[in-house]
Amino acid sequence: MTGNTDQPADAVQVCIDPFRLALQAADIGLWRWDLRTGVVELSPAAGVLLGPAMVGLAGAAADSDSHYRYLSGLLFGIGIGFATTVARIETRSARFRVLAALVVIGGFARLLSLTLHGAPGKPMLFGLVMELLVTPALVGWQARVAAKARR
Repeated sequence: MTGNTDQPADAVQVCIDPFRLALQAADIGLWRWDLRTGVVELSPAAGVLLGPAMVGLAGAAADSDSHYRYLSGLLFGIGIGFATTVARIETRSARFRVLAALVVIGGFARLLSLTLHGAPGKPMLFGLVMELLVTPALVGWQARVAAKARR
């Protein structure tokens, strides 16, 4: 192979490496994700994310529990959407942007809650930062990866 045919692949790899580092940083003890095999193992602590215990409402009524679990399922689905985009991130711009838009819309809803009801706990503030700052930055990063791959 000549140097010219390797350049797009090299450019994509250079852009994917920081994303892989971000994925490693996101490993906060709730799961282990082997990028080579695609296997995800959840820890017992991950179960907390699947209900109102996540925000300290362990004894919540059935309606609240149902609502939190539904929303957690949606978020898990969005996460799966992002995870299945990574392998071909340079060609999946539309999917990446739709998923990111869902996250940002959720962030605006969380921001509205902050203005109406005051600041939530640290985990929710972390989510707000991820939704309104990190996610748009990732959209910009993905656009650069896609542009380099098209060259």
